[in-house]
Amino acid sequence: MQASAYNRSDLKPLFAVVIVCLLTAVCGAQAPIAATETVVVLPFENTSKAPGLEWIGESFPEIVGQQIGMQQMSAQGSGQPGSAQRMAASSLFVVPRSQRVYAFDRLGIPASARPSLATLLRLGEEMDVDFLVVGRYTYDGQLFTATAQLLDMKNLRLSPEVKGSGPLTKLLELERGLTWDLLRLMNPNQLTSRNVFVASGSFVRLDALEKYIRGVIATDRPERLRNLREAVRLNQAYTPAVLQLARTYYGARDYANAIAWFGRIPLADPAAREAQFFLGMAAYYTGDYARAQAAFDFVATRMPLTEVYNNLGVIAGRRGLKTATDHFERATQADPGDADYHFNYAVALYRAGDAAAAAKQLRRALELRPADAEAKGFLERVSAGSLPTPQPDAAKAAPVPKLPLERIKSNYDEASFRQLALEIENLNEERMTERGPHSHTAFHVQHGRQMLAENFLTVAEKDFREAAVLEPANAGAHAGLARVYELNGDAARARAEAQSAIRLQPGADAFLVLARLDLRDNKPETAAESVEKALQLEPTDPAAQALKTAIAAKLAEKAQPLPNR
Repeated sequence: MQASAYNRSDLKPLFAVVIVCLLTAVCGAQAPIAATETVVVLPFENTSKAPGLEWIGESFPEIVGQQIGMQQMSAQGSGQPGSAQRMAASSLFVVPRSQRVYAFDRLGIPASARPSLATLLRLGEEMDVDFLVVGRYTYDGQLFTATAQLLDMKNLRLSPEVKGSGPLTKLLELERGLTWDLLRLMNPNQLTSRNVFVASGSFVRLDALEKYIRGVIATDRPERLRNLREAVRLNQAYTPAVLQLARTYYGARDYANAIAWFGRIPLADPAAREAQFFLGMAAYYTGDYARAQAAFDFVATRMPLTEVYNNLGVIAGRRGLKTATDHFERATQADPGDADYHFNYAVALYRAGDAAAAAKQLRRALELRPADAEAKGFLERVSAGSLPTPQPDAAKAAPVPKLPLERIKSNYDEASFRQLALEIENLNEERMTERGPHSHTAFHVQHGRQMLAENFLTVAEKDFREAAVLEPANAGAHAGLARVYELNGDAARARAEAQSAIRLQPGADAFLVLARLDLRDNKPETAAESVEKALQLEPTDPAAQALKTAIAAKLAEKAQPLPNR
């Protein structure tokens, strides 16, 4: 489908630039990007006369969206190479609630309205989506029944109804079952069994789900906080509730509570990227720049969003670090159409002593935003030489007086990033499948190594996993996974993957993983054996040579006699 003014035009140039660099190595100039099918799940209509069940309507978009997301990750991580299951699952993108609410507002549709078919068609066209999920539910005091249909926007066709019934206490299982039925309508060839799919969801107490949904839909902030706090009390490991509670505190500028709650989300959780981004923002607003930098660094290694590079530059500028210039340069290269990035780059360049380059960036910022009075005034002062002389040689000099402050970016748009990423990735997968499994595997191993070098661990892990699925005996894939796990602090899995790689084909990278793990565990003798094997394979490897030096120092330290007492 063609991009609309509402949806895909919001994918700023940064997404195209950054993701093409990250996910493409085989794209030709003429080929179109493979389509990602977008799905909007609307709140189900409450046709029950039983009181207190209105919140359930909004629970369907929540649960159905989560389950489709889980199906994507499962298919990408363990599906058959080049299979229809993988391609169909990985090309589905569930539009988040915020975009759905925005579309309703844009069309003047009340959130509680039950749109007619004509309105649904208009909504689907406005959002430029491929499928709309609609439904209704009822409860007679004993049996809860839900019915769903799929509106295919491409063919303007409403699917037959799928239905599920059971006790109200089994609401989650029923919603997951309906999700499986809907996925089958979109892709009849999916292989996951219904029972496995229904059982794959995480446990959530029903009363916690109710409080969470009531909190999400509440328009009054105190009421929202009460419901979300109760949801977390009832189900402490319920990450969506923790995230929304933290975001509510953040929206209220209660940064201390926001930091505390964002920090409760495990770093291995898919929500950790968003949590760490806003934790970084909250820490920034409280002046805790070291903590803000750590949070943004975490996001930058897992989701290459240009606003994160920009914010790392802002933090570096506040701390008087030279790295600010590098971060802002990267941001302007990834998204040259954002005036703030050029403005920030100008501040950093001037602070580094390059007034001419700073003026050039300010002129570019004013081309993009002519009414920017601050940029105009800054350019006039730079051109007139009326600002204090910067200190370019001071590694941690205090900020130059009277320079404007760099501009922070508070937006976090992972959803749009992932949507475009899926489209480009699907194009790559289609092309590489045509070249055969060996070339396909080699592409993912090579790209995974590139992402490791860029410190994009999440993307690298995905590449290595895909390579291992395509060719389980590929030593490079297992060595790459070993390095990713090592960097993520998962020593057990890192060791297992390194040993698998060595069994398949001894390589220096895998031996170095084992050497570093043994050195960390204070086993320098074993580490020395591994690093020697690595050097036999790669005698000039600088990492192996440096590690050998570190191990020798540790052995020497260990050999020193204890002082007499």
